[in-house]
Amino acid sequence: MQSSIKNIPAYYREHGLRALIRHAFRVVSGAAQHKAETLVRAVADARAMPTVGSLLEARFDQLRALQVVRVPDDARRVNIVTDSVNVGSLFGGVATALILAALRANAIGAKLRIVTRTESPDPNGVHRVLSTNGIALRVSPDLTFVPVSGSDIFLDVHNLDEFITTSWWVTYSTLRSIEPERVTYLLQEDERMFYPHGDDRLRCQETISRADIRFLINTRLLHDFLVADGLKNIAQCATWFEPAFPDAVFHSNTRETGAKRKLCFYARPNNLRNLFYRGIELLNEALLRGFLDPDKWDIVFVGKDIPRLTLACGCEPVLLGTMAWDEYATFLQTVDLGVYLMATPHPSYPPLDLAASGGVVLTNRFGSKTDLSDYSENIIVADLDVESLLEGLRQALALTLDAERRERNYAASGLGRSWSEAFERCSFAGTPADVLR
Repeated sequence: MQSSIKNIPAYYREHGLRALIRHAFRVVSGAAQHKAETLVRAVADARAMPTVGSLLEARFDQLRALQVVRVPDDARRVNIVTDSVNVGSLFGGVATALILAALRANAIGAKLRIVTRTESPDPNGVHRVLSTNGIALRVSPDLTFVPVSGSDIFLDVHNLDEFITTSWWVTYSTLRSIEPERVTYLLQEDERMFYPHGDDRLRCQETISRADIRFLINTRLLHDFLVADGLKNIAQCATWFEPAFPDAVFHSNTRETGAKRKLCFYARPNNLRNLFYRGIELLNEALLRGFLDPDKWDIVFVGKDIPRLTLACGCEPVLLGTMAWDEYATFLQTVDLGVYLMATPHPSYPPLDLAASGGVVLTNRFGSKTDLSDYSENIIVADLDVESLLEGLRQALALTLDAERRERNYAASGLGRSWSEAFERCSFAGTPADVLR
């Protein structure tokens, strides 16, 4: 177009004014059309490319805001927000959360509402956990499924609602919709250890570092570890509790004399902190060295996604999948020795469950988790190298066969037996003076 403009005088002399005007119009129209076509292509390309917001939303789908709609104030409610309360989820931490929320609701005369994010809630599972632990709600609970994404379901909330969250991702999601002063985060593990260093761990760190919400920490061991690791907000905004193991659920039964003994290995290959491969390495070596005798011991793997395998001496372990809450408690009464590894600072529930049921446990040291004898002297703790674990297994096997000492340790157990007592000193968001009694 610039060249055409430069030749305007010559073009005028040769073709005249009218021809010059027509030519100029064609040049300008062609340039405008070209620019318009370029703009349309650019807009189409921009629409096809993801934005930063859409990339983040897709990558961190589980962190989408809890969808809520505000309604006028009504009766007081305790809302527990979690992923699932179905059969496969109702162990350890989720069961503790349900018990806590139920007792909290009873204590303040509120209604309990269970909000799940990944699976529609199973009322039978909830009932089994509460009834097995001797907890009766004063008012029947509401169960609500508010999917993480792809749904037009909204949770009605008002100013008398309080919220108990059960993981960093559920907490993050809830805090995008609910005021922090109404949120209590039940923290039952150093959840940063679920991830390698990266974006997930970063967001987890940011969430558990918040100083504007209340925390309830499962065990003093975990609380003290987090504080020592630099989480000053935990020292300021948290209370801790020790879990309870009611006699009605966890108790010792007389093992059949002369029968093969049972060793239970907590096998979760896809939960890396459970050290599945170190565990099978340990058991294999114990069989090779001959101090774990497959003619005297049945070896049972309990967990999820367990591959079929053969250990040394042709020993093929029995593989058990997910059990219902009461089935699990009954199973524990048949176990003599548990090998339960957990590469985190929390003692984890399986060692405490089995010790509360009269069994002997081998587990591992990690950070400040160096000795669990305050819970029970039937829990042997070893370092994680194979030789140390083998020595710990030798001690645990010997203790298993020493019925008198094992029973004496069981009778002197420091494990709590009452959930109401366990939560007595806990304070909640917005009401630090409120406790469960």
